[in-house]
Amino acid sequence: MYEGSMTTSPAPPASTPPAPPVPLAALLARRDLGLRLLAGPGDASLHWVHTSEMADPYPYLLGGELLMTAGVQLADPARYVERVVEAGAAALAFGVTPVYDTVPAELVEACALRGLPLLEVPPRTPFTAVARAVWRLMAEARLHELRRVAEAQRSLATAAARPAPVPAVLGALAARLGGRAVLLAPDGTESAAAGREVPAEASRALRELAGVLGRRSGGPASAGGEGGGPRPGGPASASGESGGLRLAAYALGSGDGPVLGVAAERRDPGDHTITGVAVVLLSLLTAPHRGADAAARDAALVRLLLGASPAEAAAALDPGPWTVVHARGGDGTPFAAADLAAALGTTLMASDTGAEPLGEAGAARGSGAAPASVRLLLPASSAVTARPGWFLGVSAPAGAADLPAADAQASRALRRAEATRSALVRHRPGGLASLVDPDEAAAHARTLLAPLNEPLRETLRAWLSLHGSWDRTAVALDVHRNTVRQRITRCATLLDRDLDDPDVRMELWFALG
Repeated sequence: MYEGSMTTSPAPPASTPPAPPVPLAALLARRDLGLRLLAGPGDASLHWVHTSEMADPYPYLLGGELLMTAGVQLADPARYVERVVEAGAAALAFGVTPVYDTVPAELVEACALRGLPLLEVPPRTPFTAVARAVWRLMAEARLHELRRVAEAQRSLATAAARPAPVPAVLGALAARLGGRAVLLAPDGTESAAAGREVPAEASRALRELAGVLGRRSGGPASAGGEGGGPRPGGPASASGESGGLRLAAYALGSGDGPVLGVAAERRDPGDHTITGVAVVLLSLLTAPHRGADAAARDAALVRLLLGASPAEAAAALDPGPWTVVHARGGDGTPFAAADLAAALGTTLMASDTGAEPLGEAGAARGSGAAPASVRLLLPASSAVTARPGWFLGVSAPAGAADLPAADAQASRALRRAEATRSALVRHRPGGLASLVDPDEAAAHARTLLAPLNEPLRETLRAWLSLHGSWDRTAVALDVHRNTVRQRITRCATLLDRDLDDPDVRMELWFALG
């Protein structure tokens, strides 16, 4: 059995890495602060800063802090240091003056005895300057980590497009983590690997971690391999340590297939995010292969979704029915759209700029914070549920020849979802809108709404959807209620319409739909 602890989690790693800690050495290197290390090691990691003049700060510490004090109530230095160490503080900074002219010798001795780093803060340096320096260093470290993650995501996407994508992705992942990445079959055998070799006990520990993971289908567990195969109802990921290496295992796809195992000497905050991208890619790459008929069908569906004539693609299409989903949102990171498509269970996805293979969407666009805007196709039998961070518009089920109309339905549903701040809106069939020719209705809407720019249209749509409520519209658009009033007044002026008239409101609502 491997050394150390093992932890499990029910979901893949988050897509945004946490802020990395700040090395104490980086803070000491700031000459403008004039800090001096008096005792303890200089290799501590600082997660945040806290100032306290309590005689016993233990109840107010979370661990990992740089605790700053001027010793106002320092009566027993040895006991004080003992409590600070018990609370898990990373280091202690002592400000000389106005209480003490120098750092008490008893405090220096106690810190040296307990291995707690002790910094002297000179009189010219206020505590706020130290705190500000720590936060700036944390911001710089986070920016560096985000850039590292973005570069890793691009390299993984490039690897996934190579002729032998699975070994290429494993190689790119191992290089980014500085360790080893392996693909374990359901029976625990190693089917592919990349990176530097690890000791036999680490390989054995990875197989044991893979055996902890669960099969989401609830089917029988595989019996082969030392890991014993995935266990029904087990977690989607697990981690541990062996021989000084940090280990992690992730179930791919539905949980019934292979497992990704990684081993590295260290685990930086962004490594979970990088590994999460590899999990998505490998889940897709190791999914059961589709036949030529299915591939032709999928290509035809994407062409149809992007505006091709139904007659051009109908010969290759499954008759359906199909559901079209329009989505906007995500967390601004690459592969947000790919994560959404995987969650909805489809590989048919297109961006605003054209069709993109699942797993590559967004990678070429970098890691900007702009919301992703994608369209997806999935069988009508597939359940579409709200997803955190996304607005979804869902069409009515449609056959292959009716997909362009379903695409328009999903687009209108998405606009209503954004206007009402609803996570998911489905197309409502029937009603008065179905009695009007779509081309004539679109021409009338263009003429009617021509005086309004996009911000005014969005404000009017939200205001109408919320029955003319100023406060609710302001909350939905994240603006001040006076801004809503000004925009609606401007709409009434430009349209030369009485927005209190129910008939006018109904006409505008249909036009904006």
